[in-house]
Amino acid sequence: MGTRFGLYLPQMRMGYDTIVERVLTAENAGFDSVWFMDHLAPPMLPAADSFEGWTLATAVAVRTTRIRVGHMVLCDGFRHPSLLAKMAATLDVVSGGRLELGIGWGSVPVELARFGFGTEPAAVRSARMEETLEVLRLLWSGDAVDFDGEFVALSGAQQRPVPLQQRIPVHVGGAADRTISVARRHADWWNCPATDADRFPELAALVGDRVKKSLQRVVGLAPTRAARDDVAATAQRRFAGWRGVTTGTPDEVAAVLRADVDAGADGFIITFSDFGDVATLALFAREVAAAVTP
Repeated sequence: MGTRFGLYLPQMRMGYDTIVERVLTAENAGFDSVWFMDHLAPPMLPAADSFEGWTLATAVAVRTTRIRVGHMVLCDGFRHPSLLAKMAATLDVVSGGRLELGIGWGSVPVELARFGFGTEPAAVRSARMEETLEVLRLLWSGDAVDFDGEFVALSGAQQRPVPLQQRIPVHVGGAADRTISVARRHADWWNCPATDADRFPELAALVGDRVKKSLQRVVGLAPTRAARDDVAATAQRRFAGWRGVTTGTPDEVAAVLRADVDAGADGFIITFSDFGDVATLALFAREVAAAVTP
C-alpha cells in the first residue's frame, strides 16, 4: 500500500450538488478518501449553512463506487455508542465496505454546551470516548454483549448485520496528551492536525509503531509560478495563524509532502485553500500525489 491521500471537504457554504461534484472529481482523480466535519454549526461561522455529517456521508457513499468515506472527526458526545455502532455497520454495508471511522472527544466545548450536550471537562469526555471505542468493537462482532462501564451498561446487546469490513478502520485525530494516549491503545490510524504539523515527528513517536499516521495539510496549490503569490496570499488569509499551511507549485508542494513521508506519514488528509475546486483536485492528483508516490 502506497501513501494514501484523502480530501477534507468541510460541508459549509457549499450546496449539495457542489459537494457531490467535488467528491466525484476526487474519486475519478484517484483520491483514496473524502472526509467531512461533524458539527451542528460551523464553529467559526455559526450562521452559515452546513449539512449534518453522517447523513451527508451516507448520501455521498451511494453516489460513489470506490472512494472511502469518513469524518475528521466525529464528536463522540453527539451519539450514544450503541447508536453509533449501528450507524457505522449500516453505512459500511451500504457503501460496500468503504467506511473510515474518525472520532474525537469534542474539540469545541462551547458547541456541546450550546446544543445541550453538557459541560463535562476534557478528562471526562476523553474517558467517555475511550469507552465508546471498546463498545463499538464489541457490538461490531455480532455477538450478544454484556458490558458494565463507567458511562455505558449493556446487557445482552446484539446488533446485526455486522460491518462488511472485517475491521472498520478507526482514526483518532488530535494532538492533546489524552488523545495520543487513546490513539496508541485503540486506533488503527492517528491523524495529526495541520495546526500541529511542525510537531508531527515528535507526536508520531508517542503514538507508537502499531498505529498508522496521517497528517492534515492545508495546501494552496498554484497551477503556475505566476499564480503562486496570489494563491499563497489567499491561503494565508483564510487560514491565518495556522501552522502546516503549504503553498506553491506542484513540485514545491510535492517536496514538502515527500519530507513528511520520510518523517513517518503513511497518508495525508488535504484541506485545499480553495476548498477543493475541481481543477485543483485534478492538478494535485496528477502532479503532486503522483510525485509523492511514483
